[in-house]
Amino acid sequence: MEASKVYTQDGTVDLKGRPVLATKTGRWKACSFLLGYESFERMAFYGIASNLVVYLTTRLHEDTISSVRNVNNWSGAVWITPIAGAYIADSYIGRFWTFTASSLIYVLGMILLTMAVTVKSLRPSCANGVCNKASSLQITFFYISLYTIAIGAGGTKPNISTFGADQFDNYNFQEKKQKVSFFNWWMFSSFLGALFATLGLVYIQENLGWGLGYGIPTVGLLVSLIVFYIGTPFYRHKVVKTDNLAKDLVQVPIAAFKNRKVKCPDDLLELYELDSHYYKSTGKHQVHHTPTFRFLDKAAIKTCSRDLPCTVTKVEVAKRVLGLILIWLVTLIPSTLWAQVNTLFVKQGTTLDRKIGSSFQIPAASLGSFVTLSMLLSVPLYDQYFVPFMRKKTGNPRGITILQRLGIGFVIQIVAIAIASAVEVKRMHVISEFHITSPKQVVPMSIFWLLPQYSLLGIGDVFNAIGLLEFFYDQSPEEMQSLGTTFFTSGIGLGNFLNSFLVTMIDKITSKDGGKSWIGDNLNDSRLDYYYGFLMVISIVNMGLFLWAASKYVYKSDETKEFSGGCVEMEAKALDTSPLTI
Repeated sequence: MEASKVYTQDGTVDLKGRPVLATKTGRWKACSFLLGYESFERMAFYGIASNLVVYLTTRLHEDTISSVRNVNNWSGAVWITPIAGAYIADSYIGRFWTFTASSLIYVLGMILLTMAVTVKSLRPSCANGVCNKASSLQITFFYISLYTIAIGAGGTKPNISTFGADQFDNYNFQEKKQKVSFFNWWMFSSFLGALFATLGLVYIQENLGWGLGYGIPTVGLLVSLIVFYIGTPFYRHKVVKTDNLAKDLVQVPIAAFKNRKVKCPDDLLELYELDSHYYKSTGKHQVHHTPTFRFLDKAAIKTCSRDLPCTVTKVEVAKRVLGLILIWLVTLIPSTLWAQVNTLFVKQGTTLDRKIGSSFQIPAASLGSFVTLSMLLSVPLYDQYFVPFMRKKTGNPRGITILQRLGIGFVIQIVAIAIASAVEVKRMHVISEFHITSPKQVVPMSIFWLLPQYSLLGIGDVFNAIGLLEFFYDQSPEEMQSLGTTFFTSGIGLGNFLNSFLVTMIDKITSKDGGKSWIGDNLNDSRLDYYYGFLMVISIVNMGLFLWAASKYVYKSDETKEFSGGCVEMEAKALDTSPLTI
């Protein structure tokens, strides 16, 4: 057969359901049409998130705790809603059409938000930099706009990255090798959008107008969507093969509980499984036994009941999801640390000396650009130097295991929050030295003291954020990879909600009986260093839990080897070769 007539081996099809030629579709050629959207979408998100706390406090007159809580709640919603979008994609209409519908909702939200800060009747009137109190209608319209964006993100965020990864055939060695680098460069394009937002859009919003600051990414999103659809002939699409994922996942623990008193057979062949020809004919993936969560194996025991037991494959899928949940739980605290970048770090920066020269003043939120810059510098170094070097040492195609990558990222984050606490101690010393009491007084200390904490979080994210996205996509069951990616997004979302909860509770507890709040409206008379220290302590405890969870995790493999005896069999590790290590 001619090379030009070779079809993809992973069962991907075109938009009409026809098999696609490997040489004319997918790979980086297809992904090039997707990268622009990711950059503009991240520019839109960070253009809002980076400076939202400033808009809420200066234009809508919200206090510090309320503004931080509302920013966290909105950011949390943006990262939580992908659960619904991923479920719809994996169970019903696929990634492409879910993304298509959701992207239009996202753009609608951006248009509404631009109107909310531009149209005279929809925004508070301001004079000499002081804004009047916003009306109920204005506040309602503003938050409707924000949460429309959150709904749109629910369908775009989990599907665009996984749709990009789908463009590489796992059964083709060269394409699989390219896929190892995909998430690194995907996040690189994301960082570019975030960099322009924190450097350019934030300055535009504060100096040229919020309408222009939100209007630019809105237009960019529209242009990037046009480019995305131009690439339609080159895309590969995975066929939707699972009808009810939630039902399948719930059925396994229920069946295992019913059979809790039944002894597991010595011969694993006695467990219920469909013939391999069934999986081949339907295009579904058969999964063999693993030695984890053995109590779930009882769901596949054949009994006298009229109800059919769960198949071994269905049990193993449930095991895999349970394993992902354990890792996901220990990512929530690191996500809480990252939530500081767009909230308390920004408020901290507003109290410091932000002048460069005699007249130019840096927007406090622009320091977030150093998170992105450190990422942009670190990703090529990681991909081009660190991975090849470690690959020679370990024999692992990724250089190190994904969980080792996450562990390094978590340690860097702990160092970053420790430095943030130390810098805050320095800031409080300067406040005491100069007898500063008013919240409007500028602390004579350069805002660039905050650079180390921003930069370290960026470097940590090269290991952490990219590692999490790759981990949850790679380790998810084949028919659930959009849903798998939502482990990544929902972890960030719950991290934001957790931070919202923590700042609220810390404020209530520390201000009880007339005490001084750690996070008061007057940051020049608060104790942020105590709060950062608290975050550092719980992060160290969480690191211990992560090491335990990682030591128990068994990686998903590409090839399975059968072992005789017992109720389970070991799964071979094709990509991560260190047994039961992070």
